[in-house]
Amino acid sequence: MGRKLVALNETLIDFIKNQKLFFVATAMENGSVNLSPKGLDSLRVLDNNRVVWLNLTGSGNETAAHLSKTNRITIMFCAFDGPPLILRLYGKATVHHTDSSFWREHVNLFPDIAGGRQLIDVEIDLVQTSCGMGVPMMEYKNQRESLIDWAEKQGEDGLKKYWEKKNTTSFDGHSIDF
Repeated sequence: MGRKLVALNETLIDFIKNQKLFFVATAMENGSVNLSPKGLDSLRVLDNNRVVWLNLTGSGNETAAHLSKTNRITIMFCAFDGPPLILRLYGKATVHHTDSSFWREHVNLFPDIAGGRQLIDVEIDLVQTSCGMGVPMMEYKNQRESLIDWAEKQGEDGLKKYWEKKNTTSFDGHSIDF
């Protein structure tokens, strides 16, 4: 059934590369736990103990708020087709904004997706697999384009205004730097 590993292996890296959806969980010492679904082509495996994902503009910015106070993070993948598997990556994360050298060095790993606001760099401390036999089988139909369409309509200036208005304070009232 479940296993704990100190690093990703090639089988798990291949599994990650084939996923259309993953979930990110963060929390401060107090307040809400944030669990957020992520899609699009927004995650890359850098090595066996490191992943980076392109955090896109959304209705909130809880992940960045939490990571600015407590850098704990969990990323979870579920097999919705093929053999059952749940994969969790536990680690510590750093937020890199669009004006950072990390952003400039790594953003080209991703397709040009409108609305990218941060790169989240995750150092993996623990890899855990579990059976996933209770996860339903689902068929991937297609990727929703609504978020990309919306971000493209905003343009760069519009996105910055949106970030200032909607993405500078967490749901719990904590400030977020941009």
